[in-house]
Amino acid sequence: MTGLWGRGTRLLVAATAAWITFLLLHVLLVGRWWPWFIFEATPPLAVVTVPLLFLTLVPFARQMRCRLSVVLVLVLLSGTQLAGYGPACADTATGGPGGRTVKVFAWNTDYWEMVNDEDAFYAFLRQQDADIYLLQEYVYRRGEPVRIDDSARLRTEFPGYQMSVEGELVTLSRLPIVAAYHHPVPGTGMEWFRKGTKAQRTDIQVGGRLVSFYNVHLPVPFRINGNPLSGGFYRALKEQGVWRLRELRKLRADLAGNPHAAVLAGDFNSPWMELSPPGADIRVHVPTGSLAPPGTWPASDYPLPRLWRLDWLFTTGDLTAFDYRLGSGGEAFSDHAAQVFRVVVPDDQKGRVT
Repeated sequence: MTGLWGRGTRLLVAATAAWITFLLLHVLLVGRWWPWFIFEATPPLAVVTVPLLFLTLVPFARQMRCRLSVVLVLVLLSGTQLAGYGPACADTATGGPGGRTVKVFAWNTDYWEMVNDEDAFYAFLRQQDADIYLLQEYVYRRGEPVRIDDSARLRTEFPGYQMSVEGELVTLSRLPIVAAYHHPVPGTGMEWFRKGTKAQRTDIQVGGRLVSFYNVHLPVPFRINGNPLSGGFYRALKEQGVWRLRELRKLRADLAGNPHAAVLAGDFNSPWMELSPPGADIRVHVPTGSLAPPGTWPASDYPLPRLWRLDWLFTTGDLTAFDYRLGSGGEAFSDHAAQVFRVVVPDDQKGRVT
């Protein structure tokens, strides 16, 4: 019996050490090294449940139980912080004489209204009554993504709005769009999708200021296709990961050179964006009303709990986001929950349109 428990203790110590190593590598490598992208699918809940599971086995460790308990409690607390459990610091600002409030609706539409009731889809969008819409997957999919043009219907449904389209991204604004940064892609076939920007930037006049709104849909970190024992599997894995890294670098470079305060919202396709934010001096915002980390995917289509937050909101400069919530009702059309929030743009001289 003593030998049996000795082996069990050694296994538990080894598993604890392996898990701590995984967490350290995760913090260091997530969003930075393409081979690690396969681990970005790890749901944040795992960094809490794994040490809890190990803690239930500690009583069998005998001589090591006290030291292992201390280590695992520290690992659990670290994981809780890493995953975003606990009360968030909510923004409490409101609009007023010193600032302009803008309502924003950001949503991955899941290939537009491809398999949905088109009239119901547009009615849902109109019901949001947002000043600015940041919409992703303005595209159909028939094996490969198919470019669409629904601009006539959009103008009919949203009179008074200005529209900017870049590949699969569309921004609608009832405030003036002063600049739209288009990135023409030469070539044919799928290059418009594979090489086009995944972070559409529009500079919008809010009161007397220009504010940049980034409509983001980053490539998924990896796709599992084919036999894991084949070289093609890993070539495809690398291609997908390098694509994502390239788009992240482009977004960070644009943000670093942008003199305006900015809002970044959309589908970042990673539940770990706080570990690899899209810029320096950037604030991440969390929907209010829950002690658990928010989940935005899958809202529908998959028999899985909503454990992953793939959709994020960031701001820079002196902007403040409040009344941030995950919209309901879109589950009939998309596997992503929508983000609905308000941004306060203070009235000051910095960033004023001249």
